[in-house]
Amino acid sequence: MIRFQFLWFLSSMSRHCDLIIFSVIEALKEVGVTEVILAINYQPEDFESKLDIKITCSRETEPLGTAGPLALARDKLIDSSREPFFVLNSDVISEYPFAELIQFHKAHGGEATIMVDEPSKYGVVVMEEETGKVDRFVEKPKIFVGNKINAGIYLLNPSVLDRIELKRTSIEKEVFPKIAAEQKLYAMVLPGFWMDIGQPRDYITGLRLYLDSLRKKSPYKLAAGPHIVGNVLVHEGAVIGEGCLIGPDVAIGPGCVVESGVRLSRCTAMRGVRIKKHACISSSIIGWHSTVGQWARVENMTILGEDVHVCDEIYSNGGVVLPHKEIKSNILKPEIVM
Repeated sequence: MIRFQFLWFLSSMSRHCDLIIFSVIEALKEVGVTEVILAINYQPEDFESKLDIKITCSRETEPLGTAGPLALARDKLIDSSREPFFVLNSDVISEYPFAELIQFHKAHGGEATIMVDEPSKYGVVVMEEETGKVDRFVEKPKIFVGNKINAGIYLLNPSVLDRIELKRTSIEKEVFPKIAAEQKLYAMVLPGFWMDIGQPRDYITGLRLYLDSLRKKSPYKLAAGPHIVGNVLVHEGAVIGEGCLIGPDVAIGPGCVVESGVRLSRCTAMRGVRIKKHACISSSIIGWHSTVGQWARVENMTILGEDVHVCDEIYSNGGVVLPHKEIKSNILKPEIVM
């Protein structure tokens, strides 16, 4: 049994992605994971009681890169069983094929396994196609050297921790190349979709891909009814009023209240959001505990930070609003509201 999983929180976007946190942890539980360790630099929500799994936090007091947090949590990651552990970048979303990853890792007998996908703007992994053995990493190559990118999903033996010092360290640039040079690093091609959601527009795309995957694999998890259009995910703790039209590609988080007559499409409402009567939201992200007023219109990649309050009848065209703000006037063109 794989006991531990370790999840980085690398951006403010991932901090607010209840959808990502819940979906990853549910997928891990399915393959026998019993404990999750969150590498964080902020005060987390209490997920443990909601997800019926032990959750431990390892808090950084200074930035430690993508490998340093592993050294910080060394004592939490190593137990008497010496079982391998998962490491995940919280800025990615996929179908999380953890069972296949475990099987592949045990079969090749190496020290570490990474998942790879097709490239776009990222560095690539040069590997043997037949065995998956990694030859080298190339960061953002100018000439073609391979067609697989690091997908930010790893399964590592505890011995990898012996390679990492408690300081700011890059696992991609400083740790994996050394393991590859010793021919102990393997890569598995990721089945299904994969998306880096570190940017808001990419998050909306990743949400669409994730909901489409749910439709194919677990359609019972999606909302249904005359007020639903396409793929919509509604937390059981959310309340939806009468006369709404929701979808496609919408996620509504725990504790949300959507009042009557609301129109939602291609958007996410994070934990504790309140959307008042007859508001219309599209292609936008509404942050934790924010409010959108009556008859307000929010569109074109508007991003509301935590505890933002949009007044009644306000229009936002691509505004990016920092936390704890009240919006009393229209945002007519994309801009940052500080």
